[in-house]
Formats: sequence, C-alpha cells, structure tokens
Amino acid sequence: MARRRKGRDISGWLVVDKPAGITSTAVVNKVRWALDAKKAGHAGTLDPEATGVLAIALGEATKTVPYITDALKAYVFTVRLGQATNTDDAEGEVIAHSDLRPDDEAIKAALGAFIGDIMQVPPQFSAVKVDGERAYKKARDGEEMDLAARPLWVEELLLVDRPDADHIVLEMTCGKGGYVRSIARDLGEALGCKAHVKSLRRIWSGPFQATDGITLDQVDALAKTPELEAHVQPLEIGLADLPEVRCLAESVAKLRNGNPGSVIATGVDYGEEVWASYEGQAIAVGTYRGGELQPSRVFVV
Repeated sequence: MARRRKGRDISGWLVVDKPAGITSTAVVNKVRWALDAKKAGHAGTLDPEATGVLAIALGEATKTVPYITDALKAYVFTVRLGQATNTDDAEGEVIAHSDLRPDDEAIKAALGAFIGDIMQVPPQFSAVKVDGERAYKKARDGEEMDLAARPLWVEELLLVDRPDADHIVLEMTCGKGGYVRSIARDLGEALGCKAHVKSLRRIWSGPFQATDGITLDQVDALAKTPELEAHVQPLEIGLADLPEVRCLAESVAKLRNGNPGSVIATGVDYGEEVWASYEGQAIAVGTYRGGELQPSRVFVV
C-alpha cells in the first residue's frame, strides 16, 4: 500500500525569483516546506547558477505544468567571448582560447542563423539521458558523447549590450527545450572566437514575470504564515494560453468524474483543446466537441 503524502491540499502557482547557487529542485522543496504543501513541482529547470523565474505549481496546478513548459520564455544572458569551457558556462574548465573579438555588426549578422526553427545539440553537461544515464554523469567521468541535435523555436535573439570587448549581453525568446549554453557555444563557433555563458537570467516564462516573483529569502521569512500563502496565484493562470469555455452547473460533476459534459463556447473550433470553468474556477481541460467537452485533465479543488 502506497504511503500517504503529508501536507496540505493547497493549489496554485508561486513564482520565485530564483537566486544563483541553488538547484531548482531545492527551491521546490523549500516552497513545499514553507507552505506545508502536499504536492509541488516546477515548470522548467534553471541551472544552479542561473537566476530568475521559477514557476512552482502546487497541488492541482501541477496538472497545468505542461502548458507553461510549452509556452514561450525569455532569457537575458552574458556571453564571455574568447573562451570555450567543457560545460559551456563559467562553472566549467576552459578548454579553448581565441584572441579574436568580433565587432557588434559581425555579432548581429551571426545571430540571424539562430532565429526560427533551429537544431541544437545539448551541452555535454546536461540532463539529457544517454543509454539510460544523465549526460552530466557521463561527462563527469570524462566520457565524451555524441549527443543528437534537437529542434528549438527561437522567436527572437538580440544583442542588447556590449560592456567591453570580451562580453556581450543577449536577450532570447524561445520555446521549450532550449539550452542557452548551447546558443553561446555555437555562436562562438560561428564567429570563430569561442564563447560560453557567464551569467543567465530568465526574465519571464509564459504568463509569469521575474519582477512578480518572491525571493527565496522572503519564502524563508514568511514560511508557515498566511502572508506567504497570499503570494500564491490561482491555478487558472497556467491555462492562459488555452481558450476558455463555460461549464454548465449540471456538467461539473460529470466532468470531474472524467465524463463528457455540456459547455458554452464562443469562437472555439471543433476538436480544439480548451479549459472549462464554472464560476471562475477551472473544472477540466479537454477537447471541445461542439457544445460538449471530452475531459483529459480534471481539477478537484
């Protein structure tokens, strides 16, 4: 018999402005403890040294995580020119040098190749699985892997600052599964000057902004208090990219039991994925079948 998970049934989103020097999993664990939440998870890992938006789903909101991970997200990152590292960031060992420093125009021209649908090879030190084992574990053992390229949609990639000859600051908006470290590495190769990420910050992810995030120090200070719970946003925010339909009162129980139910919709196509609400509360996500919803995920709050 499975062991019952301890904690409260609290549902919603807490946006943390993650500091450097801590893993995403550790932040989730801290939030779960601070809110005494039974269930929590995050919508998109940040490397330990990266900062910015870490959207943490609580309770029933964990069912909306895929819609946040699939959404566009934006990063601001500093690239160190002239050095390649084995991790593609500043935490690694420098493995190659170059004295070449391209000018701003050459950099802007090179960025075009990284916009749109691109193929990207993950860093050697990444969580990609190789023969059932994480790539970073193999890399730590000195094994060099031939990792397969993966597709990535890059909406925008801009040069926003040039603090000095050795550093550039880029802003990128992209889809799911992107490795900023790979962008820096491949840009350095394209320019012939080598490069790695020196610092990285996720400024927004789907509907969540870093400026709206609570700090980890605040999570500690407000732990186990109503003031911390006041920062929790409704789970419905995680469904912002889906069309909303209205659930009829007599359909609420049907949908929550996983059965089709009647809904009222405007401007929704047959077969489209939607979410159904009743009095502003999410009831289910599913497929619209012309006046009826076939649920695929249900919410019980």
